[in-house]
Amino acid sequence: MARSLRGELLGWLLVPLGGVVLFNGWITYHNAETIADLIADRTLLASARVIAEQVKETDGRVEALIPPSALEMFASPDRDRVIYRVMAPSGELIAGFPDVAPPPAPPNDLQPVYFDARFRNDAIRAVALAQPVISKTAGGNALVIVATTLNGRDRLISEIWRASLRDQIILVGIAALLTLFGLHRGLAPLLRLRSELRTRDPGSLKALRRDDVQSELRPLIDALNQAFSRVQGYIALQRRFIADASHQLRTPLTVLKTQAAMGLRDETQEGKTEALTAIDSGVDGMSRLVNQLLVLARAEPGGAALRKELIDFRGVARSALESLACIAFDRAIDLSFDDEADPLPVVGHVTLLRELVLNLVDNALRHIPNGGSVAVSLTRVNGNVQLIVEDDGPGIPLEERERVLERFHRLAPSTVEGTGLGLAIVREIVAAHGGTVELSDRPRGSGLRVDVRLPVADHEDPPQDRSQ
Repeated sequence: MARSLRGELLGWLLVPLGGVVLFNGWITYHNAETIADLIADRTLLASARVIAEQVKETDGRVEALIPPSALEMFASPDRDRVIYRVMAPSGELIAGFPDVAPPPAPPNDLQPVYFDARFRNDAIRAVALAQPVISKTAGGNALVIVATTLNGRDRLISEIWRASLRDQIILVGIAALLTLFGLHRGLAPLLRLRSELRTRDPGSLKALRRDDVQSELRPLIDALNQAFSRVQGYIALQRRFIADASHQLRTPLTVLKTQAAMGLRDETQEGKTEALTAIDSGVDGMSRLVNQLLVLARAEPGGAALRKELIDFRGVARSALESLACIAFDRAIDLSFDDEADPLPVVGHVTLLRELVLNLVDNALRHIPNGGSVAVSLTRVNGNVQLIVEDDGPGIPLEERERVLERFHRLAPSTVEGTGLGLAIVREIVAAHGGTVELSDRPRGSGLRVDVRLPVADHEDPPQDRSQ
């Protein structure tokens, strides 16, 4: 189930707010209890004082007249019971209920005592008040206790708490509505971005505008624009590859078709054999062209993801040279290889690095006469692995050295068969591995020197030998 950003933001705002409401409700309830107790206590004290004023000695006897006003103070719809007890200084009950609980501590002349108790299974709130009585025989304090049941108090607490909670819930609702409105306004740029992406042409990779959006959205738009740019580059590479492949394959296929037609028309065995030999040679050339195109596609930026690993470049170079040794031997070419005794670790794609060496050496072998020489050396120089391939062929003019690294560019006139992809493949592979390639004259005599440098891997693990 897809999650809603609006819902998550609203939840992160309302859940803590709900917690605050609950905590405030708990505080409000206790405050309501305090207020209700204060009101009840003041009413009890006022009633007790009215009764206490009526305590007096008459004819040597302490009496108390309970005025109606003392009890009318508690009149309410809650039908609370009012209980009182008046004791003479001698401890004699002079008015009220004898079973009203006494206070936990006796009151003094200045301070009444409030306490909670039970009266005939009902919870009550009570106050005990000491009332001095002047007597001819002896003085003392009469004890006045007034209590009431808690129906009115509980109702008052409930009303205060509910009113406060209702107000808070209303405020939370208003806050939720305002939050939703704010989220809608805040997410409007994101919704506009979604609408723009939905309604744009499926083939459009035009960059999105970032001028009129909030700073928080700009990294997202920048990332999308970078992705669009990469896709554009990848599509351009694909189109370029398809165009190059179709252009280069069209002529060989036409030649093969012509040779096949000539072989079919020729009724002599010699003519058919000659046509088949030409077709076989053409297929070999096409196979090499297709393989080089595939290698080029893999080495290009944006091509297939390269699985790079830590390897010893010596083994890769040695393996490539061994596969070309028979060609050099058949043409009496001196193919030499000089490398270091220590490993030369690089992080790269084994197959592409092998193709790098193959294309350099094969290019040298193709452009030198029989009996020539090709020298390959591999060393560590200034934090790089340096691969040098030198031949004693005709070399490449200075003005052509940059162009021969482009696809399908061949020197003119050229009598050597080829596709014009060898050095272009070298440049793409070197670039994919963060290296450099440079063409120059051979230091001694005529010929070409190709200098390739790849970063040395900074790894503690020993590199793998890929010579097999």
